[in-house]
Parts: sequence; structure tokens; C-alpha cells
Amino acid sequence: MAGYVYIVTNQKRGTLYIGVTSNLESRIFEHREGLTLGFASKYGCNRLVWYEEHLQIGTAIQREKSLKRWYRLWKVELIETMNPDWRDLYFELW
Repeated sequence: MAGYVYIVTNQKRGTLYIGVTSNLESRIFEHREGLTLGFASKYGCNRLVWYEEHLQIGTAIQREKSLKRWYRLWKVELIETMNPDWRDLYFELW
């Protein structure tokens, strides 16, 4: 089963939330609609600004854990490498 690691935010260079899922479209929809309770909804993190696909969900989970240990600056640089304008990528996926 494939997996995705993703980062959502509330605004450019705002609060970052890193997550993992096997269904990126559905999971980001949940964030956008405020259907997920916890950190992401508390801080309004509903804009997809970065994602990465993995062939195995286990690999995606390992990558998520690794990214969560990164310094914030590294995460910002990772986002800006793929998405320098911090566009909401949700509508560009499908």
C-alpha cells in the first residue's frame, strides 16, 4: 500500500503540521473541513503546502517521524524547494 507524508499550514511560514496517510485527497479534505480534532484543527492548518509519495506506508511513517525531528528552518526549506510561493497544492493534485 502506498503512503504519503504531507505538511499543512495555516498561512505562509505559519504553523506547520506533518502527517502521514494512505489517501492524501481524503485526508487533506478532512483538514480543510475541520473534521480532524487535535493540533491541526486547533491552529487552522488546512493548506497543503508539501507532500511526498512512498511506495510503502511503512516508509512514509518512517519519513514522517524523521521530519518531525527536523529543525523548523529545514522544514521551511523543504517546502520552499517544492513550493516557493506556499500555494495550496490541494487543487493541483486532481
